[in-house]
Amino acid sequence: MAWRAELKLDYTRESQRSVARYLHQGPLRILQSLYPEGDQICHNVLVHPPGGLVGGDILDIQITVAEGAHGLISTPSATRFYKSGGQAALQQVVATLDPGARLEWLPLEAIAYNDCEATNRAVFNLAPSAELITWDVTALGLPSSNMAFTQGHFQQHIEISGVWLERGNIRGDDTRWLNSPLGLAGDKCIASLVFASGSNIEAHRATQALEAARDVIEAHPLRLQAGITCAHPQVIVLRVMSPLVEPTMDLLKKVWAVWRHTLWNLPSTPPRIWSV
Repeated sequence: MAWRAELKLDYTRESQRSVARYLHQGPLRILQSLYPEGDQICHNVLVHPPGGLVGGDILDIQITVAEGAHGLISTPSATRFYKSGGQAALQQVVATLDPGARLEWLPLEAIAYNDCEATNRAVFNLAPSAELITWDVTALGLPSSNMAFTQGHFQQHIEISGVWLERGNIRGDDTRWLNSPLGLAGDKCIASLVFASGSNIEAHRATQALEAARDVIEAHPLRLQAGITCAHPQVIVLRVMSPLVEPTMDLLKKVWAVWRHTLWNLPSTPPRIWSV
């Protein structure tokens, strides 16, 4: 039987403190709010107890960040899209940021199991002066367990409303694209790290963000498999692919850390769950 789970998570600014409140239906939970950086930034962990989605399952996550609030959200484990049995599974995140709000949406990877039918969709609505750091990491199959992604369909959808839209359709039987030097060249993990603003990013900030990220990339083992560009006046995108998730996440976390310092003058305080 298919499961539908819904979560509504609202961040507000109250007496100089970012406060999270939520309502849920079905198996989605927010754990205790944490403040490892002080009151201004609220860290939360989003938990889906079943651990994965099968055909027909829907995870619907709605996030609002009020003016001046700052929320950081991660997950304790990967999102797993299992064999579907014919129906599609959907994870949908829609986040709305008011002026001056900040959101860091940093879930661990999504795993496309063999013969899944799945969509991983994220839509961000940014008011002027709102800012976002997010990433999307997709693992195709479980190569270390000899469980290849050879059948099925996985769709990635990342949208900054009115500004940026990208959609990738990955089919397990498309061996030409999966293995071609002009495609994934056999790599099993693809990822994007995005900084986006509700207004044009000032030229000097964009330059600093690009240069800082390029310094990290150049010193990283994936330097030949990663690249970064200011693809739109409001969007900076880093892309990377590799055989496994671990080196990809390592690079993303390092660039995330320097972006926090460069763009927001904040320390690189990682979510506690990343160390568990």
